[in-house]
Amino acid sequence: MPITEILSRNASLYGDDVSLIEVNPELKEKREVTWRDYELIEPNPLAKFRRELTWREFDDKANQFANLLLNRGIKKGNKVAILLMNCLEWLPIYFGILKTGSIAVPLNYRYTSEEIKYCLELSEADALVFGPEFIGRMETLSDQIPHVKLRFFAGVDCPSFAESYDHLAADCSTAAPQIELTDEDDAALYFSSGTTGFPKAILHHHRSLVSSCYTEKNHHAQTRGDNFLCIPPLYHTGAKMHWFGSFLAGSKAVLLRGVKPEWILKAVSDEKVTIVWLLVPWAQDILDAIERGDVKLEDYQLDQWRLMHIGAQPVPPSLIQRWKKYFPNHLYDTNYGLSESIGPGCVHLGTENIHKVGAIGKPGFKWETMIADEAGNPVPQGAVGELVVKGPGVMKCYYNDPVATEAVLKDGWLFTGDMARMDEDGFIYLVDRKKDVIISGGENLYPVQIEDFLRGHDAIKDVAVIGLPDQRIGEIAAAIIELKPDHKCTEKEIMAFCSSLPRYKRPRKIIFDVVPRNPTGKIEKPRLREKYCGGSLVAAQTQN
Repeated sequence: MPITEILSRNASLYGDDVSLIEVNPELKEKREVTWRDYELIEPNPLAKFRRELTWREFDDKANQFANLLLNRGIKKGNKVAILLMNCLEWLPIYFGILKTGSIAVPLNYRYTSEEIKYCLELSEADALVFGPEFIGRMETLSDQIPHVKLRFFAGVDCPSFAESYDHLAADCSTAAPQIELTDEDDAALYFSSGTTGFPKAILHHHRSLVSSCYTEKNHHAQTRGDNFLCIPPLYHTGAKMHWFGSFLAGSKAVLLRGVKPEWILKAVSDEKVTIVWLLVPWAQDILDAIERGDVKLEDYQLDQWRLMHIGAQPVPPSLIQRWKKYFPNHLYDTNYGLSESIGPGCVHLGTENIHKVGAIGKPGFKWETMIADEAGNPVPQGAVGELVVKGPGVMKCYYNDPVATEAVLKDGWLFTGDMARMDEDGFIYLVDRKKDVIISGGENLYPVQIEDFLRGHDAIKDVAVIGLPDQRIGEIAAAIIELKPDHKCTEKEIMAFCSSLPRYKRPRKIIFDVVPRNPTGKIEKPRLREKYCGGSLVAAQTQN
């Protein structure tokens, strides 16, 4: 069935129940008023720091936008781009697009004007919905994207080069459009994270989206009584596909705009959240804030919080050990996935396997995996090879890029580009990205292994290991280290800490700097290579 049928079902069965809640604590802090006072004095609904939708309102708004698009000539197979921060409008707009039979094209909100233009052209977008944060970028592009004939603005004070989404959609019918959809119809174009240059457009059909609903619900057993806290950006498959489990269960979710530890804990407490998906830096920040005394757990109602899970990057075992110290009753899980496999879940640890923290797990619900050599054949157990996956959420193709598609899709298997190994119990461990392997003096160094070791140092908040050119041995491993606030450390101390590593794995260069990450938590190593591999190496400002 197409994924839109799940929304229609929820509206029919649970129409008066809350589906989505948006909480914007930054807005509240700026206004310095209480929730109740704010509701009384603020006339602009888009400026309220807490808003909500029932399932019926969610479906009605999706139908209204779908009818607006159809009235304006959008038809099955057209592309409609979304350029919004996380907000209450995001998901109704997404589902409204799908209800027309057209293809949703979510865009990264960090894209520059040049990247937005590139993605709109690559996807052949016919329409765009954008928010107030992007007026400047869109004004720059207005005359450069003539193929984007419809431009809707979601916000107040609509700019002259767009039309008001709010006013136009509100005048449209809430009746479901009569567009025939099937599992095999194209549904969404997602862009790769872009940490290696301009992103690729990844095409998924409705079957992929629906499969992720069932995969997530199978892994985390969402019920109608759960409440999912969604913090990562909705343009990315990771956040949305984890929410899909709650969507299938008909349970509510909170969209939190902000990542401060106190905001996360307050949202969990006030909204009675039961499931939270975090990125490693956010979990690290919560623990650091607890240990500094910036937040006190007794100030929050957290007993209902049952599951904390992490994805998007390898999880240091030391982080989970610290987490269980403060949250001993939490179930913990991690999921591996990529946009080409419709987000998280193709590999899944499982809450019952916390003794295997450090592994990404075993094949997820209805997925198969293989660790393959360069020829695509299975490697011996314990050997390092490329992780290859097959399942119902594998992408249809890279849109308009048959060469790139052929390079990663072979006989139904998706070659992920991630190097991994499997232990004697069948659990998979990520070793590193294939392209990130450092070849030093003929030895293969896997940066993730060195990063995991360094994160065990009490002063280190984050770390990235990259290869720097070396005339004698080809490359050396350099560790870019971001220290915790109010912690000091020297290069000599780091080198001494690494003395227990095999000599060939020890970093040869220590650089104290901020570790850049994209909105989905992945380290932006190309930025670090550009910064430190171009010309002479200039040490960053140290933090000691």
